[in-house]
Amino acid sequence: MTVRRVLLSWSSGKDSAWALHVLRQQLDLEVVGLLTTLNEAADRVAMHAVRRVLVDAQALALKLPLWPVHLPWPCSNDVYEGRMSEVIGKAVQAGITHVAFGDLFLEEVRAYRIRQLAGTGIEPLFPLWGSSTDTHRLAARMVEAGLKAVLTCVDPKQLAESFVGRLYDSALLAELPPAVDPCGERGEFHTFCFDGPMFACAIPIQVGEIVSRDGFCFADLIPGLPTGLAVKTGILA
Repeated sequence: MTVRRVLLSWSSGKDSAWALHVLRQQLDLEVVGLLTTLNEAADRVAMHAVRRVLVDAQALALKLPLWPVHLPWPCSNDVYEGRMSEVIGKAVQAGITHVAFGDLFLEEVRAYRIRQLAGTGIEPLFPLWGSSTDTHRLAARMVEAGLKAVLTCVDPKQLAESFVGRLYDSALLAELPPAVDPCGERGEFHTFCFDGPMFACAIPIQVGEIVSRDGFCFADLIPGLPTGLAVKTGILA
């Protein structure tokens, strides 16, 4: 059996984490690394605004190496594509055959991924792909399986700022407005995943300052101590 060597596009959020969980159940592939784009000025994951130290902690708990792609801020699409192309070239040299993405149903995003990998020798995988009607079941499945995440970014044009910093759990899902996708696939919110069946151990975090910037509301997560669970502010572990 030929084993496919896979890089996983890693945002630090719940969908990336669940994609890893799904991929690890397939015997004909091996996830060999986490491909993460970082704002090189802030040393944080773009949009999710998660500190690099927490992404490193995720990689350690997942027992996978991080493949960082450092991007300037602001970053043009040409610069983004150029730096991604460099990393994909290195992946080919390392014998990697696929890049997996946690995309759920946005056709234009999927088409962009396919175009960018065309002719590189790397094929895309979409292990969570479905339709917009599937995400309610997917969200419930993730929570029921023990996945734990916190909302790090909210688009206040789509979802109230009061949701930022909250746990992604059944109570939050029940409170989401009907127009908001329960997985935040249209950019309503972004998350940081700190525990679940894909991790060897939980990552203790603390919800720090909540700020509004560039039209979005962010919760700053900082490393915490494994001393229990608090909602909205305090320690999450």
